[in-house]
Amino acid sequence: MLRGLRDIPRTVWLLAAGQFFNMVVAFTFVYFFVYLTHERGLSVAQAGLISGIGGAGQVAGNFTGGWFGDRHGHRRVLLVGSLVSGVGVLSLPVLPVALLYVVPVLSQYAGGCARAANGALVAVTVPEGARRQGFAVMRFAGNAGFTVGPPLGALLIAQFSYGVLFVVDGVGTLVFAAYAARVLPSRGVVHPVAGGAPDAPGVFAALRVRPTVVVLLGAILVTDLVYRQQYSTLPTDLARHGLDTGFYGWLLAINGGLILLLELPVTLALRGRRPLLIIGGGVLLVGAGYGVLAFGVGAGSALAMMGLLTAGEILYKTPATAYVADSAPAHVQGRFQSLYSGVSVSGVVLSAPLGGALYTAAPGALWPVCAVLAGGAGVLLLVAGRAARPGVSRTKEVRSVRETGTRTG
Repeated sequence: MLRGLRDIPRTVWLLAAGQFFNMVVAFTFVYFFVYLTHERGLSVAQAGLISGIGGAGQVAGNFTGGWFGDRHGHRRVLLVGSLVSGVGVLSLPVLPVALLYVVPVLSQYAGGCARAANGALVAVTVPEGARRQGFAVMRFAGNAGFTVGPPLGALLIAQFSYGVLFVVDGVGTLVFAAYAARVLPSRGVVHPVAGGAPDAPGVFAALRVRPTVVVLLGAILVTDLVYRQQYSTLPTDLARHGLDTGFYGWLLAINGGLILLLELPVTLALRGRRPLLIIGGGVLLVGAGYGVLAFGVGAGSALAMMGLLTAGEILYKTPATAYVADSAPAHVQGRFQSLYSGVSVSGVVLSAPLGGALYTAAPGALWPVCAVLAGGAGVLLLVAGRAARPGVSRTKEVRSVRETGTRTG
């Protein structure tokens, strides 16, 4: 285990330390909806609209941050995104209601760009072969920070006010930006390859000769829609079956605790195995978890569901991020990371309305549909993993460049 961790550059360890701190103070979004309805007195519909467009901004930032990074430097995008996000959070308590429809979406867009830049920095800093453990360290730091953050936020609200919550989050984000500016080198590996060679293919041409990456992106999009039902329709269905909020909180605690304990050692133990097969197996476990609920919702089935869901998350999330990084040409590394970041958080916007609509129309159909969707995505990844042959994509890309001589992405 220690040997695998020694392959991770010092820059990534420093970035992981900053990630931990940033996630400790990133608690505003957890309580934002409650703040809008209780502190600001907005209706549930207004709060939902403001939260929804903010989530859309976050997804858009994840999709585009890598594009900016490939052109202007991932370090620069991380710093600017963190600064804009921090200032936006700081301003929330004093904004008039009209600006609550504007500033949060800009702030979350900037935060999404910073998240994509964070992933790209790891991808370009860690050498191929060690990226799984590099991303696992970053996820460990982020999950550890988030384990501390929400309870700390609740304490601040109880002892002080929502205003203090926003100040701590905003100032903390600005402190993280200052820290990142200090520890991340301004020259060298964190700068993008300036567009590659004149005849280097763009991102869409690169994807055309890497069909397994396209399959992975589609599978992760479907999986995230299913996975994030645990934050929307799951607590509603648990309550319908007599399981209260306290039980739901314990389920999430089990998920977070198991991930902190197991994800890093499991990633290191499996780092030599074929990635698409591991990812596909993980996605199948996500489907199996929701499949358990299809046979009945109770305390036992909910615990089994969360165990399977957590095992699936441990297996698929880090290897999927690393697979995209390992598959990307150097000059579009940021754009590949942006595509992955975007699809991996699309459920933030899409899962609740889609899952809620299905649950309203046919409550008993939700969990079977989730199981089938994730199961299909997992099978597709397993088939792609068994069919993939090393070196094929690179050969096709070289041939494509020679034939076209143009950039298309």
